Amino acid sequence: MQARRLKQWDREYIWHPFTQMKDWDQVEPLIIDSADGIYLKDIDGKIYMDGVSSLWVNVHGHAQAHIDAALKKQIDKLSHSTLLGLANTPAIELAKRLIGIAPKGLKKVFYSDNGSTAVEIAIKMAYQYWQNIGQKKKIRLVHLSHSYHGDTLGSVSVGGIDLFHKVYRKLIFKTITLKGHGWQAVEELEALLKAKGESIAALVVEPLVQGAAGMRVWPEGVLKKMRALTQKYNVFLIADEVATGFGRTGKMFACEHEGVTPDFLCLAKGITGGYLPLAATLTTQKVFDGFLFDYKEQKTFFHGHTYTGNPLACAAALANLDVFQKERTLAKLSPKIKFLAKSLKMFYNLPSVAETRQRGFMAGIELKGRPEDRIGAKVCQQVRRYGVILRPLGNVIVLMPPLSISIEELDYLLMATYRSIEDCVNKTQE
Repeated sequence: MQARRLKQWDREYIWHPFTQMKDWDQVEPLIIDSADGIYLKDIDGKIYMDGVSSLWVNVHGHAQAHIDAALKKQIDKLSHSTLLGLANTPAIELAKRLIGIAPKGLKKVFYSDNGSTAVEIAIKMAYQYWQNIGQKKKIRLVHLSHSYHGDTLGSVSVGGIDLFHKVYRKLIFKTITLKGHGWQAVEELEALLKAKGESIAALVVEPLVQGAAGMRVWPEGVLKKMRALTQKYNVFLIADEVATGFGRTGKMFACEHEGVTPDFLCLAKGITGGYLPLAATLTTQKVFDGFLFDYKEQKTFFHGHTYTGNPLACAAALANLDVFQKERTLAKLSPKIKFLAKSLKMFYNLPSVAETRQRGFMAGIELKGRPEDRIGAKVCQQVRRYGVILRPLGNVIVLMPPLSISIEELDYLLMATYRSIEDCVNKTQE
């Protein structure tokens, strides 16, 4: 009775994100009620493997004992206190820990509560910095084609996925798009900076992997060259590591693979281990100093969020970092990454697979077919029959399980995905 009532209330009251609700009303909603480790349990008692880390956020599994204990301890002390004009203990401790593990040269932490706002803050800081120091011409932002940096209007402005962003084009500010991929984008960037570098405020990128574009992986060396070019022409580099941060590429941050320190590092998703909303924009002393003026000059960074630096979220993030260290998460991830790379090769046995892409523990399986055929969505619906939750990006099946998954569980995830692709192709052919 309760399950039926919840399904009815869901249809009656909830508007789901990135969901065509006309389609949603045609299917039986899957409602998650509890979780443990890498598994989710629905209100009917059925158990599913969390194959996309609850949208790329869960790191060490659900109901992780150390994070649970940290939250319970913190809730008995302080659940929330504003960071506007005050400070709190977990926010201070976390800022110190983040600077300690971030690429060398980043010195300051500005908190918010999701990936979009982390990027929005970096954009606003970059723009205002140049205005504050008198370089009024530096106003243009550059980004990659097929980029995705969030859904607030500032982050949409540097987005390049028409499906998500096209309808808002008249609402957002103009930017410059590098149309190529990989080294072609580097050539475009270099030509642009040579010609118009004095007007460019920042380059915004998702380093190494463009996640929402379908796991588009960069060639080696591209990020390092982009950093060199932005330094040469005095342009800020904003690294959006909302998706790639906290171990997803095999290192704590994707920038580490090429020894790059950006001017801004945007973090969210895995920062709390998948427990609570929190984001952080890390930047340099140089940027911070560009806002140090007498108040009467009105050059303060006038930006903030009500739950900025929330103590509960910061306590969860501190515990998340503890688990990384105590359980040697990144070291244990290496054999899983190798197993994933080896196993992805078998998908080329399926005629419906166009390409597989992987960087670390982020993988995408691109299927052949027209977008309107919604083959990706059909596969992700089918895989639930095998007890697995996945979510596609168009015709790309995304595999991003919690880092804590075992090789045996990873093997099952891959086989269930393989069989579901087979099932859907066979149905189409019938």
